[in-house]
Amino acid sequence: MESSRRGTVAELVAERWGDHRPGLWCGELTLTHHEVAAGAAARAAFLGDLLPPGSHIGVLLDNTPEYPLWLSAAALAGAAVAGINPTRRGPELARDILHTECRILVTEHTHLALLAGLDLPGVRLLVTDSKEYGDLLAPYTDTRPDPSRATPADRLLLYFTSGSTGAPKAALCSQGRLAAAGRSLADQFRLGPDGVHYICMPMFHGNAVIADWAPALATGAGIALRRRFSASGFLADVRAYGATYFTYVGRAIQYVLATEEREDDRDNPLRLGFGTEAGAVDAAAFQRRFGVRLVEGYGSSEGGAAIQWAPGTPRGAVGRAGPGLVVLDQETGEECPSARFDAAGRLLNGDSAIGELVNRAPNPFEGYWRNPEAEAERRRGGWYWTGDLFYRDTDGYLYFAGRTDDRLRVDSENLAAAMIENILARYEGAVAVAVYAVPDPVTGDQVMATIAGTFDPVAFADFLEAQPDLGTKMAPRFVRVVERMPVTATNKINRALLRKEGLDCADPVWTRENAEGPFAPTKGPSPVRRQGLEPRTR
Repeated sequence: MESSRRGTVAELVAERWGDHRPGLWCGELTLTHHEVAAGAAARAAFLGDLLPPGSHIGVLLDNTPEYPLWLSAAALAGAAVAGINPTRRGPELARDILHTECRILVTEHTHLALLAGLDLPGVRLLVTDSKEYGDLLAPYTDTRPDPSRATPADRLLLYFTSGSTGAPKAALCSQGRLAAAGRSLADQFRLGPDGVHYICMPMFHGNAVIADWAPALATGAGIALRRRFSASGFLADVRAYGATYFTYVGRAIQYVLATEEREDDRDNPLRLGFGTEAGAVDAAAFQRRFGVRLVEGYGSSEGGAAIQWAPGTPRGAVGRAGPGLVVLDQETGEECPSARFDAAGRLLNGDSAIGELVNRAPNPFEGYWRNPEAEAERRRGGWYWTGDLFYRDTDGYLYFAGRTDDRLRVDSENLAAAMIENILARYEGAVAVAVYAVPDPVTGDQVMATIAGTFDPVAFADFLEAQPDLGTKMAPRFVRVVERMPVTATNKINRALLRKEGLDCADPVWTRENAEGPFAPTKGPSPVRRQGLEPRTR
C-alpha cells in the first residue's frame, strides 16, 4: 500500500485525511481517521503560532485521545513530544519536564495535583479537559494537515528509559526512525488496515508508541485506548473494540492470566500479542486459554539493537542473532563461548556464556537529550552496548539473561540475576520472583530473592538443593516474602526499589548461614517502617 512507504510520521498522519472509517476508540468515544487527522492539524496549527519548529512539548496524560492527537500534531509541526511519567513525583517530576526543555505541558485535571508547588519557569500548561483549551483550538478547526515541512531527521520523541540508577535518560527518536519501526513491525507480523490495535500500555513509554501506535499509523489500522492497564478489563475491551493486536511489557500477561477463567475465553478477535518479559511458560498458558499467540521480541529502548523472532526459534530464545550482534565478556571484551545445555534444556555454563549484547554494525541509535556521558557509554569503541545480558547457542539463537545492572558478584564470580530467577520460578509456591544483590559485610555481594506467593522455609531449602543447575554461589542467602511484587508504571518488577530497601523492608525476611543450611526468620515487619518513618541508614 502506498502509505506504508511514507518516510515521515507527518506524511502518515496526513494520509488519513478523507478516510472516514472508524479510527480511534476510547471508552464511549469514537473518532474517524479523518477526525483524528483534522484534530492533529488543528493542534499543529495552534502550536505553530506559539512556538518555533523543533520545540519540545511535554505530555502528562493517561492514554486518552489527546495523546495520539498531540503525537500527530507534533509530527506535522516539526516539534517533539516528551512523554512525562505520571508516577514520578515532586522534584523528580519537575526535573523530567525541565530537563527536556518543554515549553508547553499538555495535561488534564486529574494530574494537576502532581504539579502543585512545582517550580516550572517558562512552562505553559494546557489542560485538555478545560473550556479554555477548547476555546484556544476553536480558530484552527478547519486546518488541513500539511506534512511538507517535516523531514525524516526531525526529532519527534523524547522518551525516558527506566534505568536502575541515577536520573532517567531521555532517548531520542526521529520521525524517520518511528515511521520505519512502524513499517517493519507491520511487515513482520503482516498487520493491515483492517486491524484494531489495542493500546493498554502507557503511551509515555516507548513500547506503546513504537510497537503499537506506529504500526497502526503505517498501515491505516484503528487504535483502541485504555486509559490505564486493567487485567480485569482486558478481555472485555478486546471484544468491545474488535482488537486484533496488542503489545505488553513486564508482568501484564501474568496479571491477565491471574483473572478468573471462563469457558468462552477463546471467543475473542485477537490474532497476536507482541512484547517482552512474559516468558515461555506464560506465553504457552496465554495461547492455551485465549487462543492467541504471543511473540516475545527484543529491541533496545534506544533503538541500537533488535532481534526478530522467526518460526523455528527454540523455546526460550528471542531470535537469531543478526549481522553485527555479538555477546561479549564485560571484563575482557572477548566474545563469550556458546551456551551448553543439559538434556532438560538447562544452561550449564552461564558463568562464561552470559555477556553483554553488543551491536558492532551500523545502527539507528540517535542519542540522549543533553547527556553526553550516557551517550558515550552506549557508543564505546564505535559499537552500541545495549546494557542487556544474553547468551547464544551454537545455532546463533540469543537468550535474554537480564540487565547488566542486575549482575551480582559473589565471591569474585559474576552471576546474572535473571538466570537465578528462572531457576527459582520453578518453586511451586512462587507467583513471581526477583533476584538482586545486597552488600556482603566483607566484600562483594550476597544473593537476595523476593518471592510473591507462599513460602515454606523447609520446602524451599529442599527445592534449592534439588536444582542441578543452581550453583552454590547462586543460592539466595536472604528471602523476602511479599503478598504482591512491587512494579513500575510499565508493570515491570521494581528491582531498583527492592535493591534500595534490601534487608530494611516492611516484609518478613528469611536467611541462612550457608548454601546448605536451613532458613530461619531474620525479622518480621520493620518497626521503623510500621511507624511510617524513613528506613534507618546502616
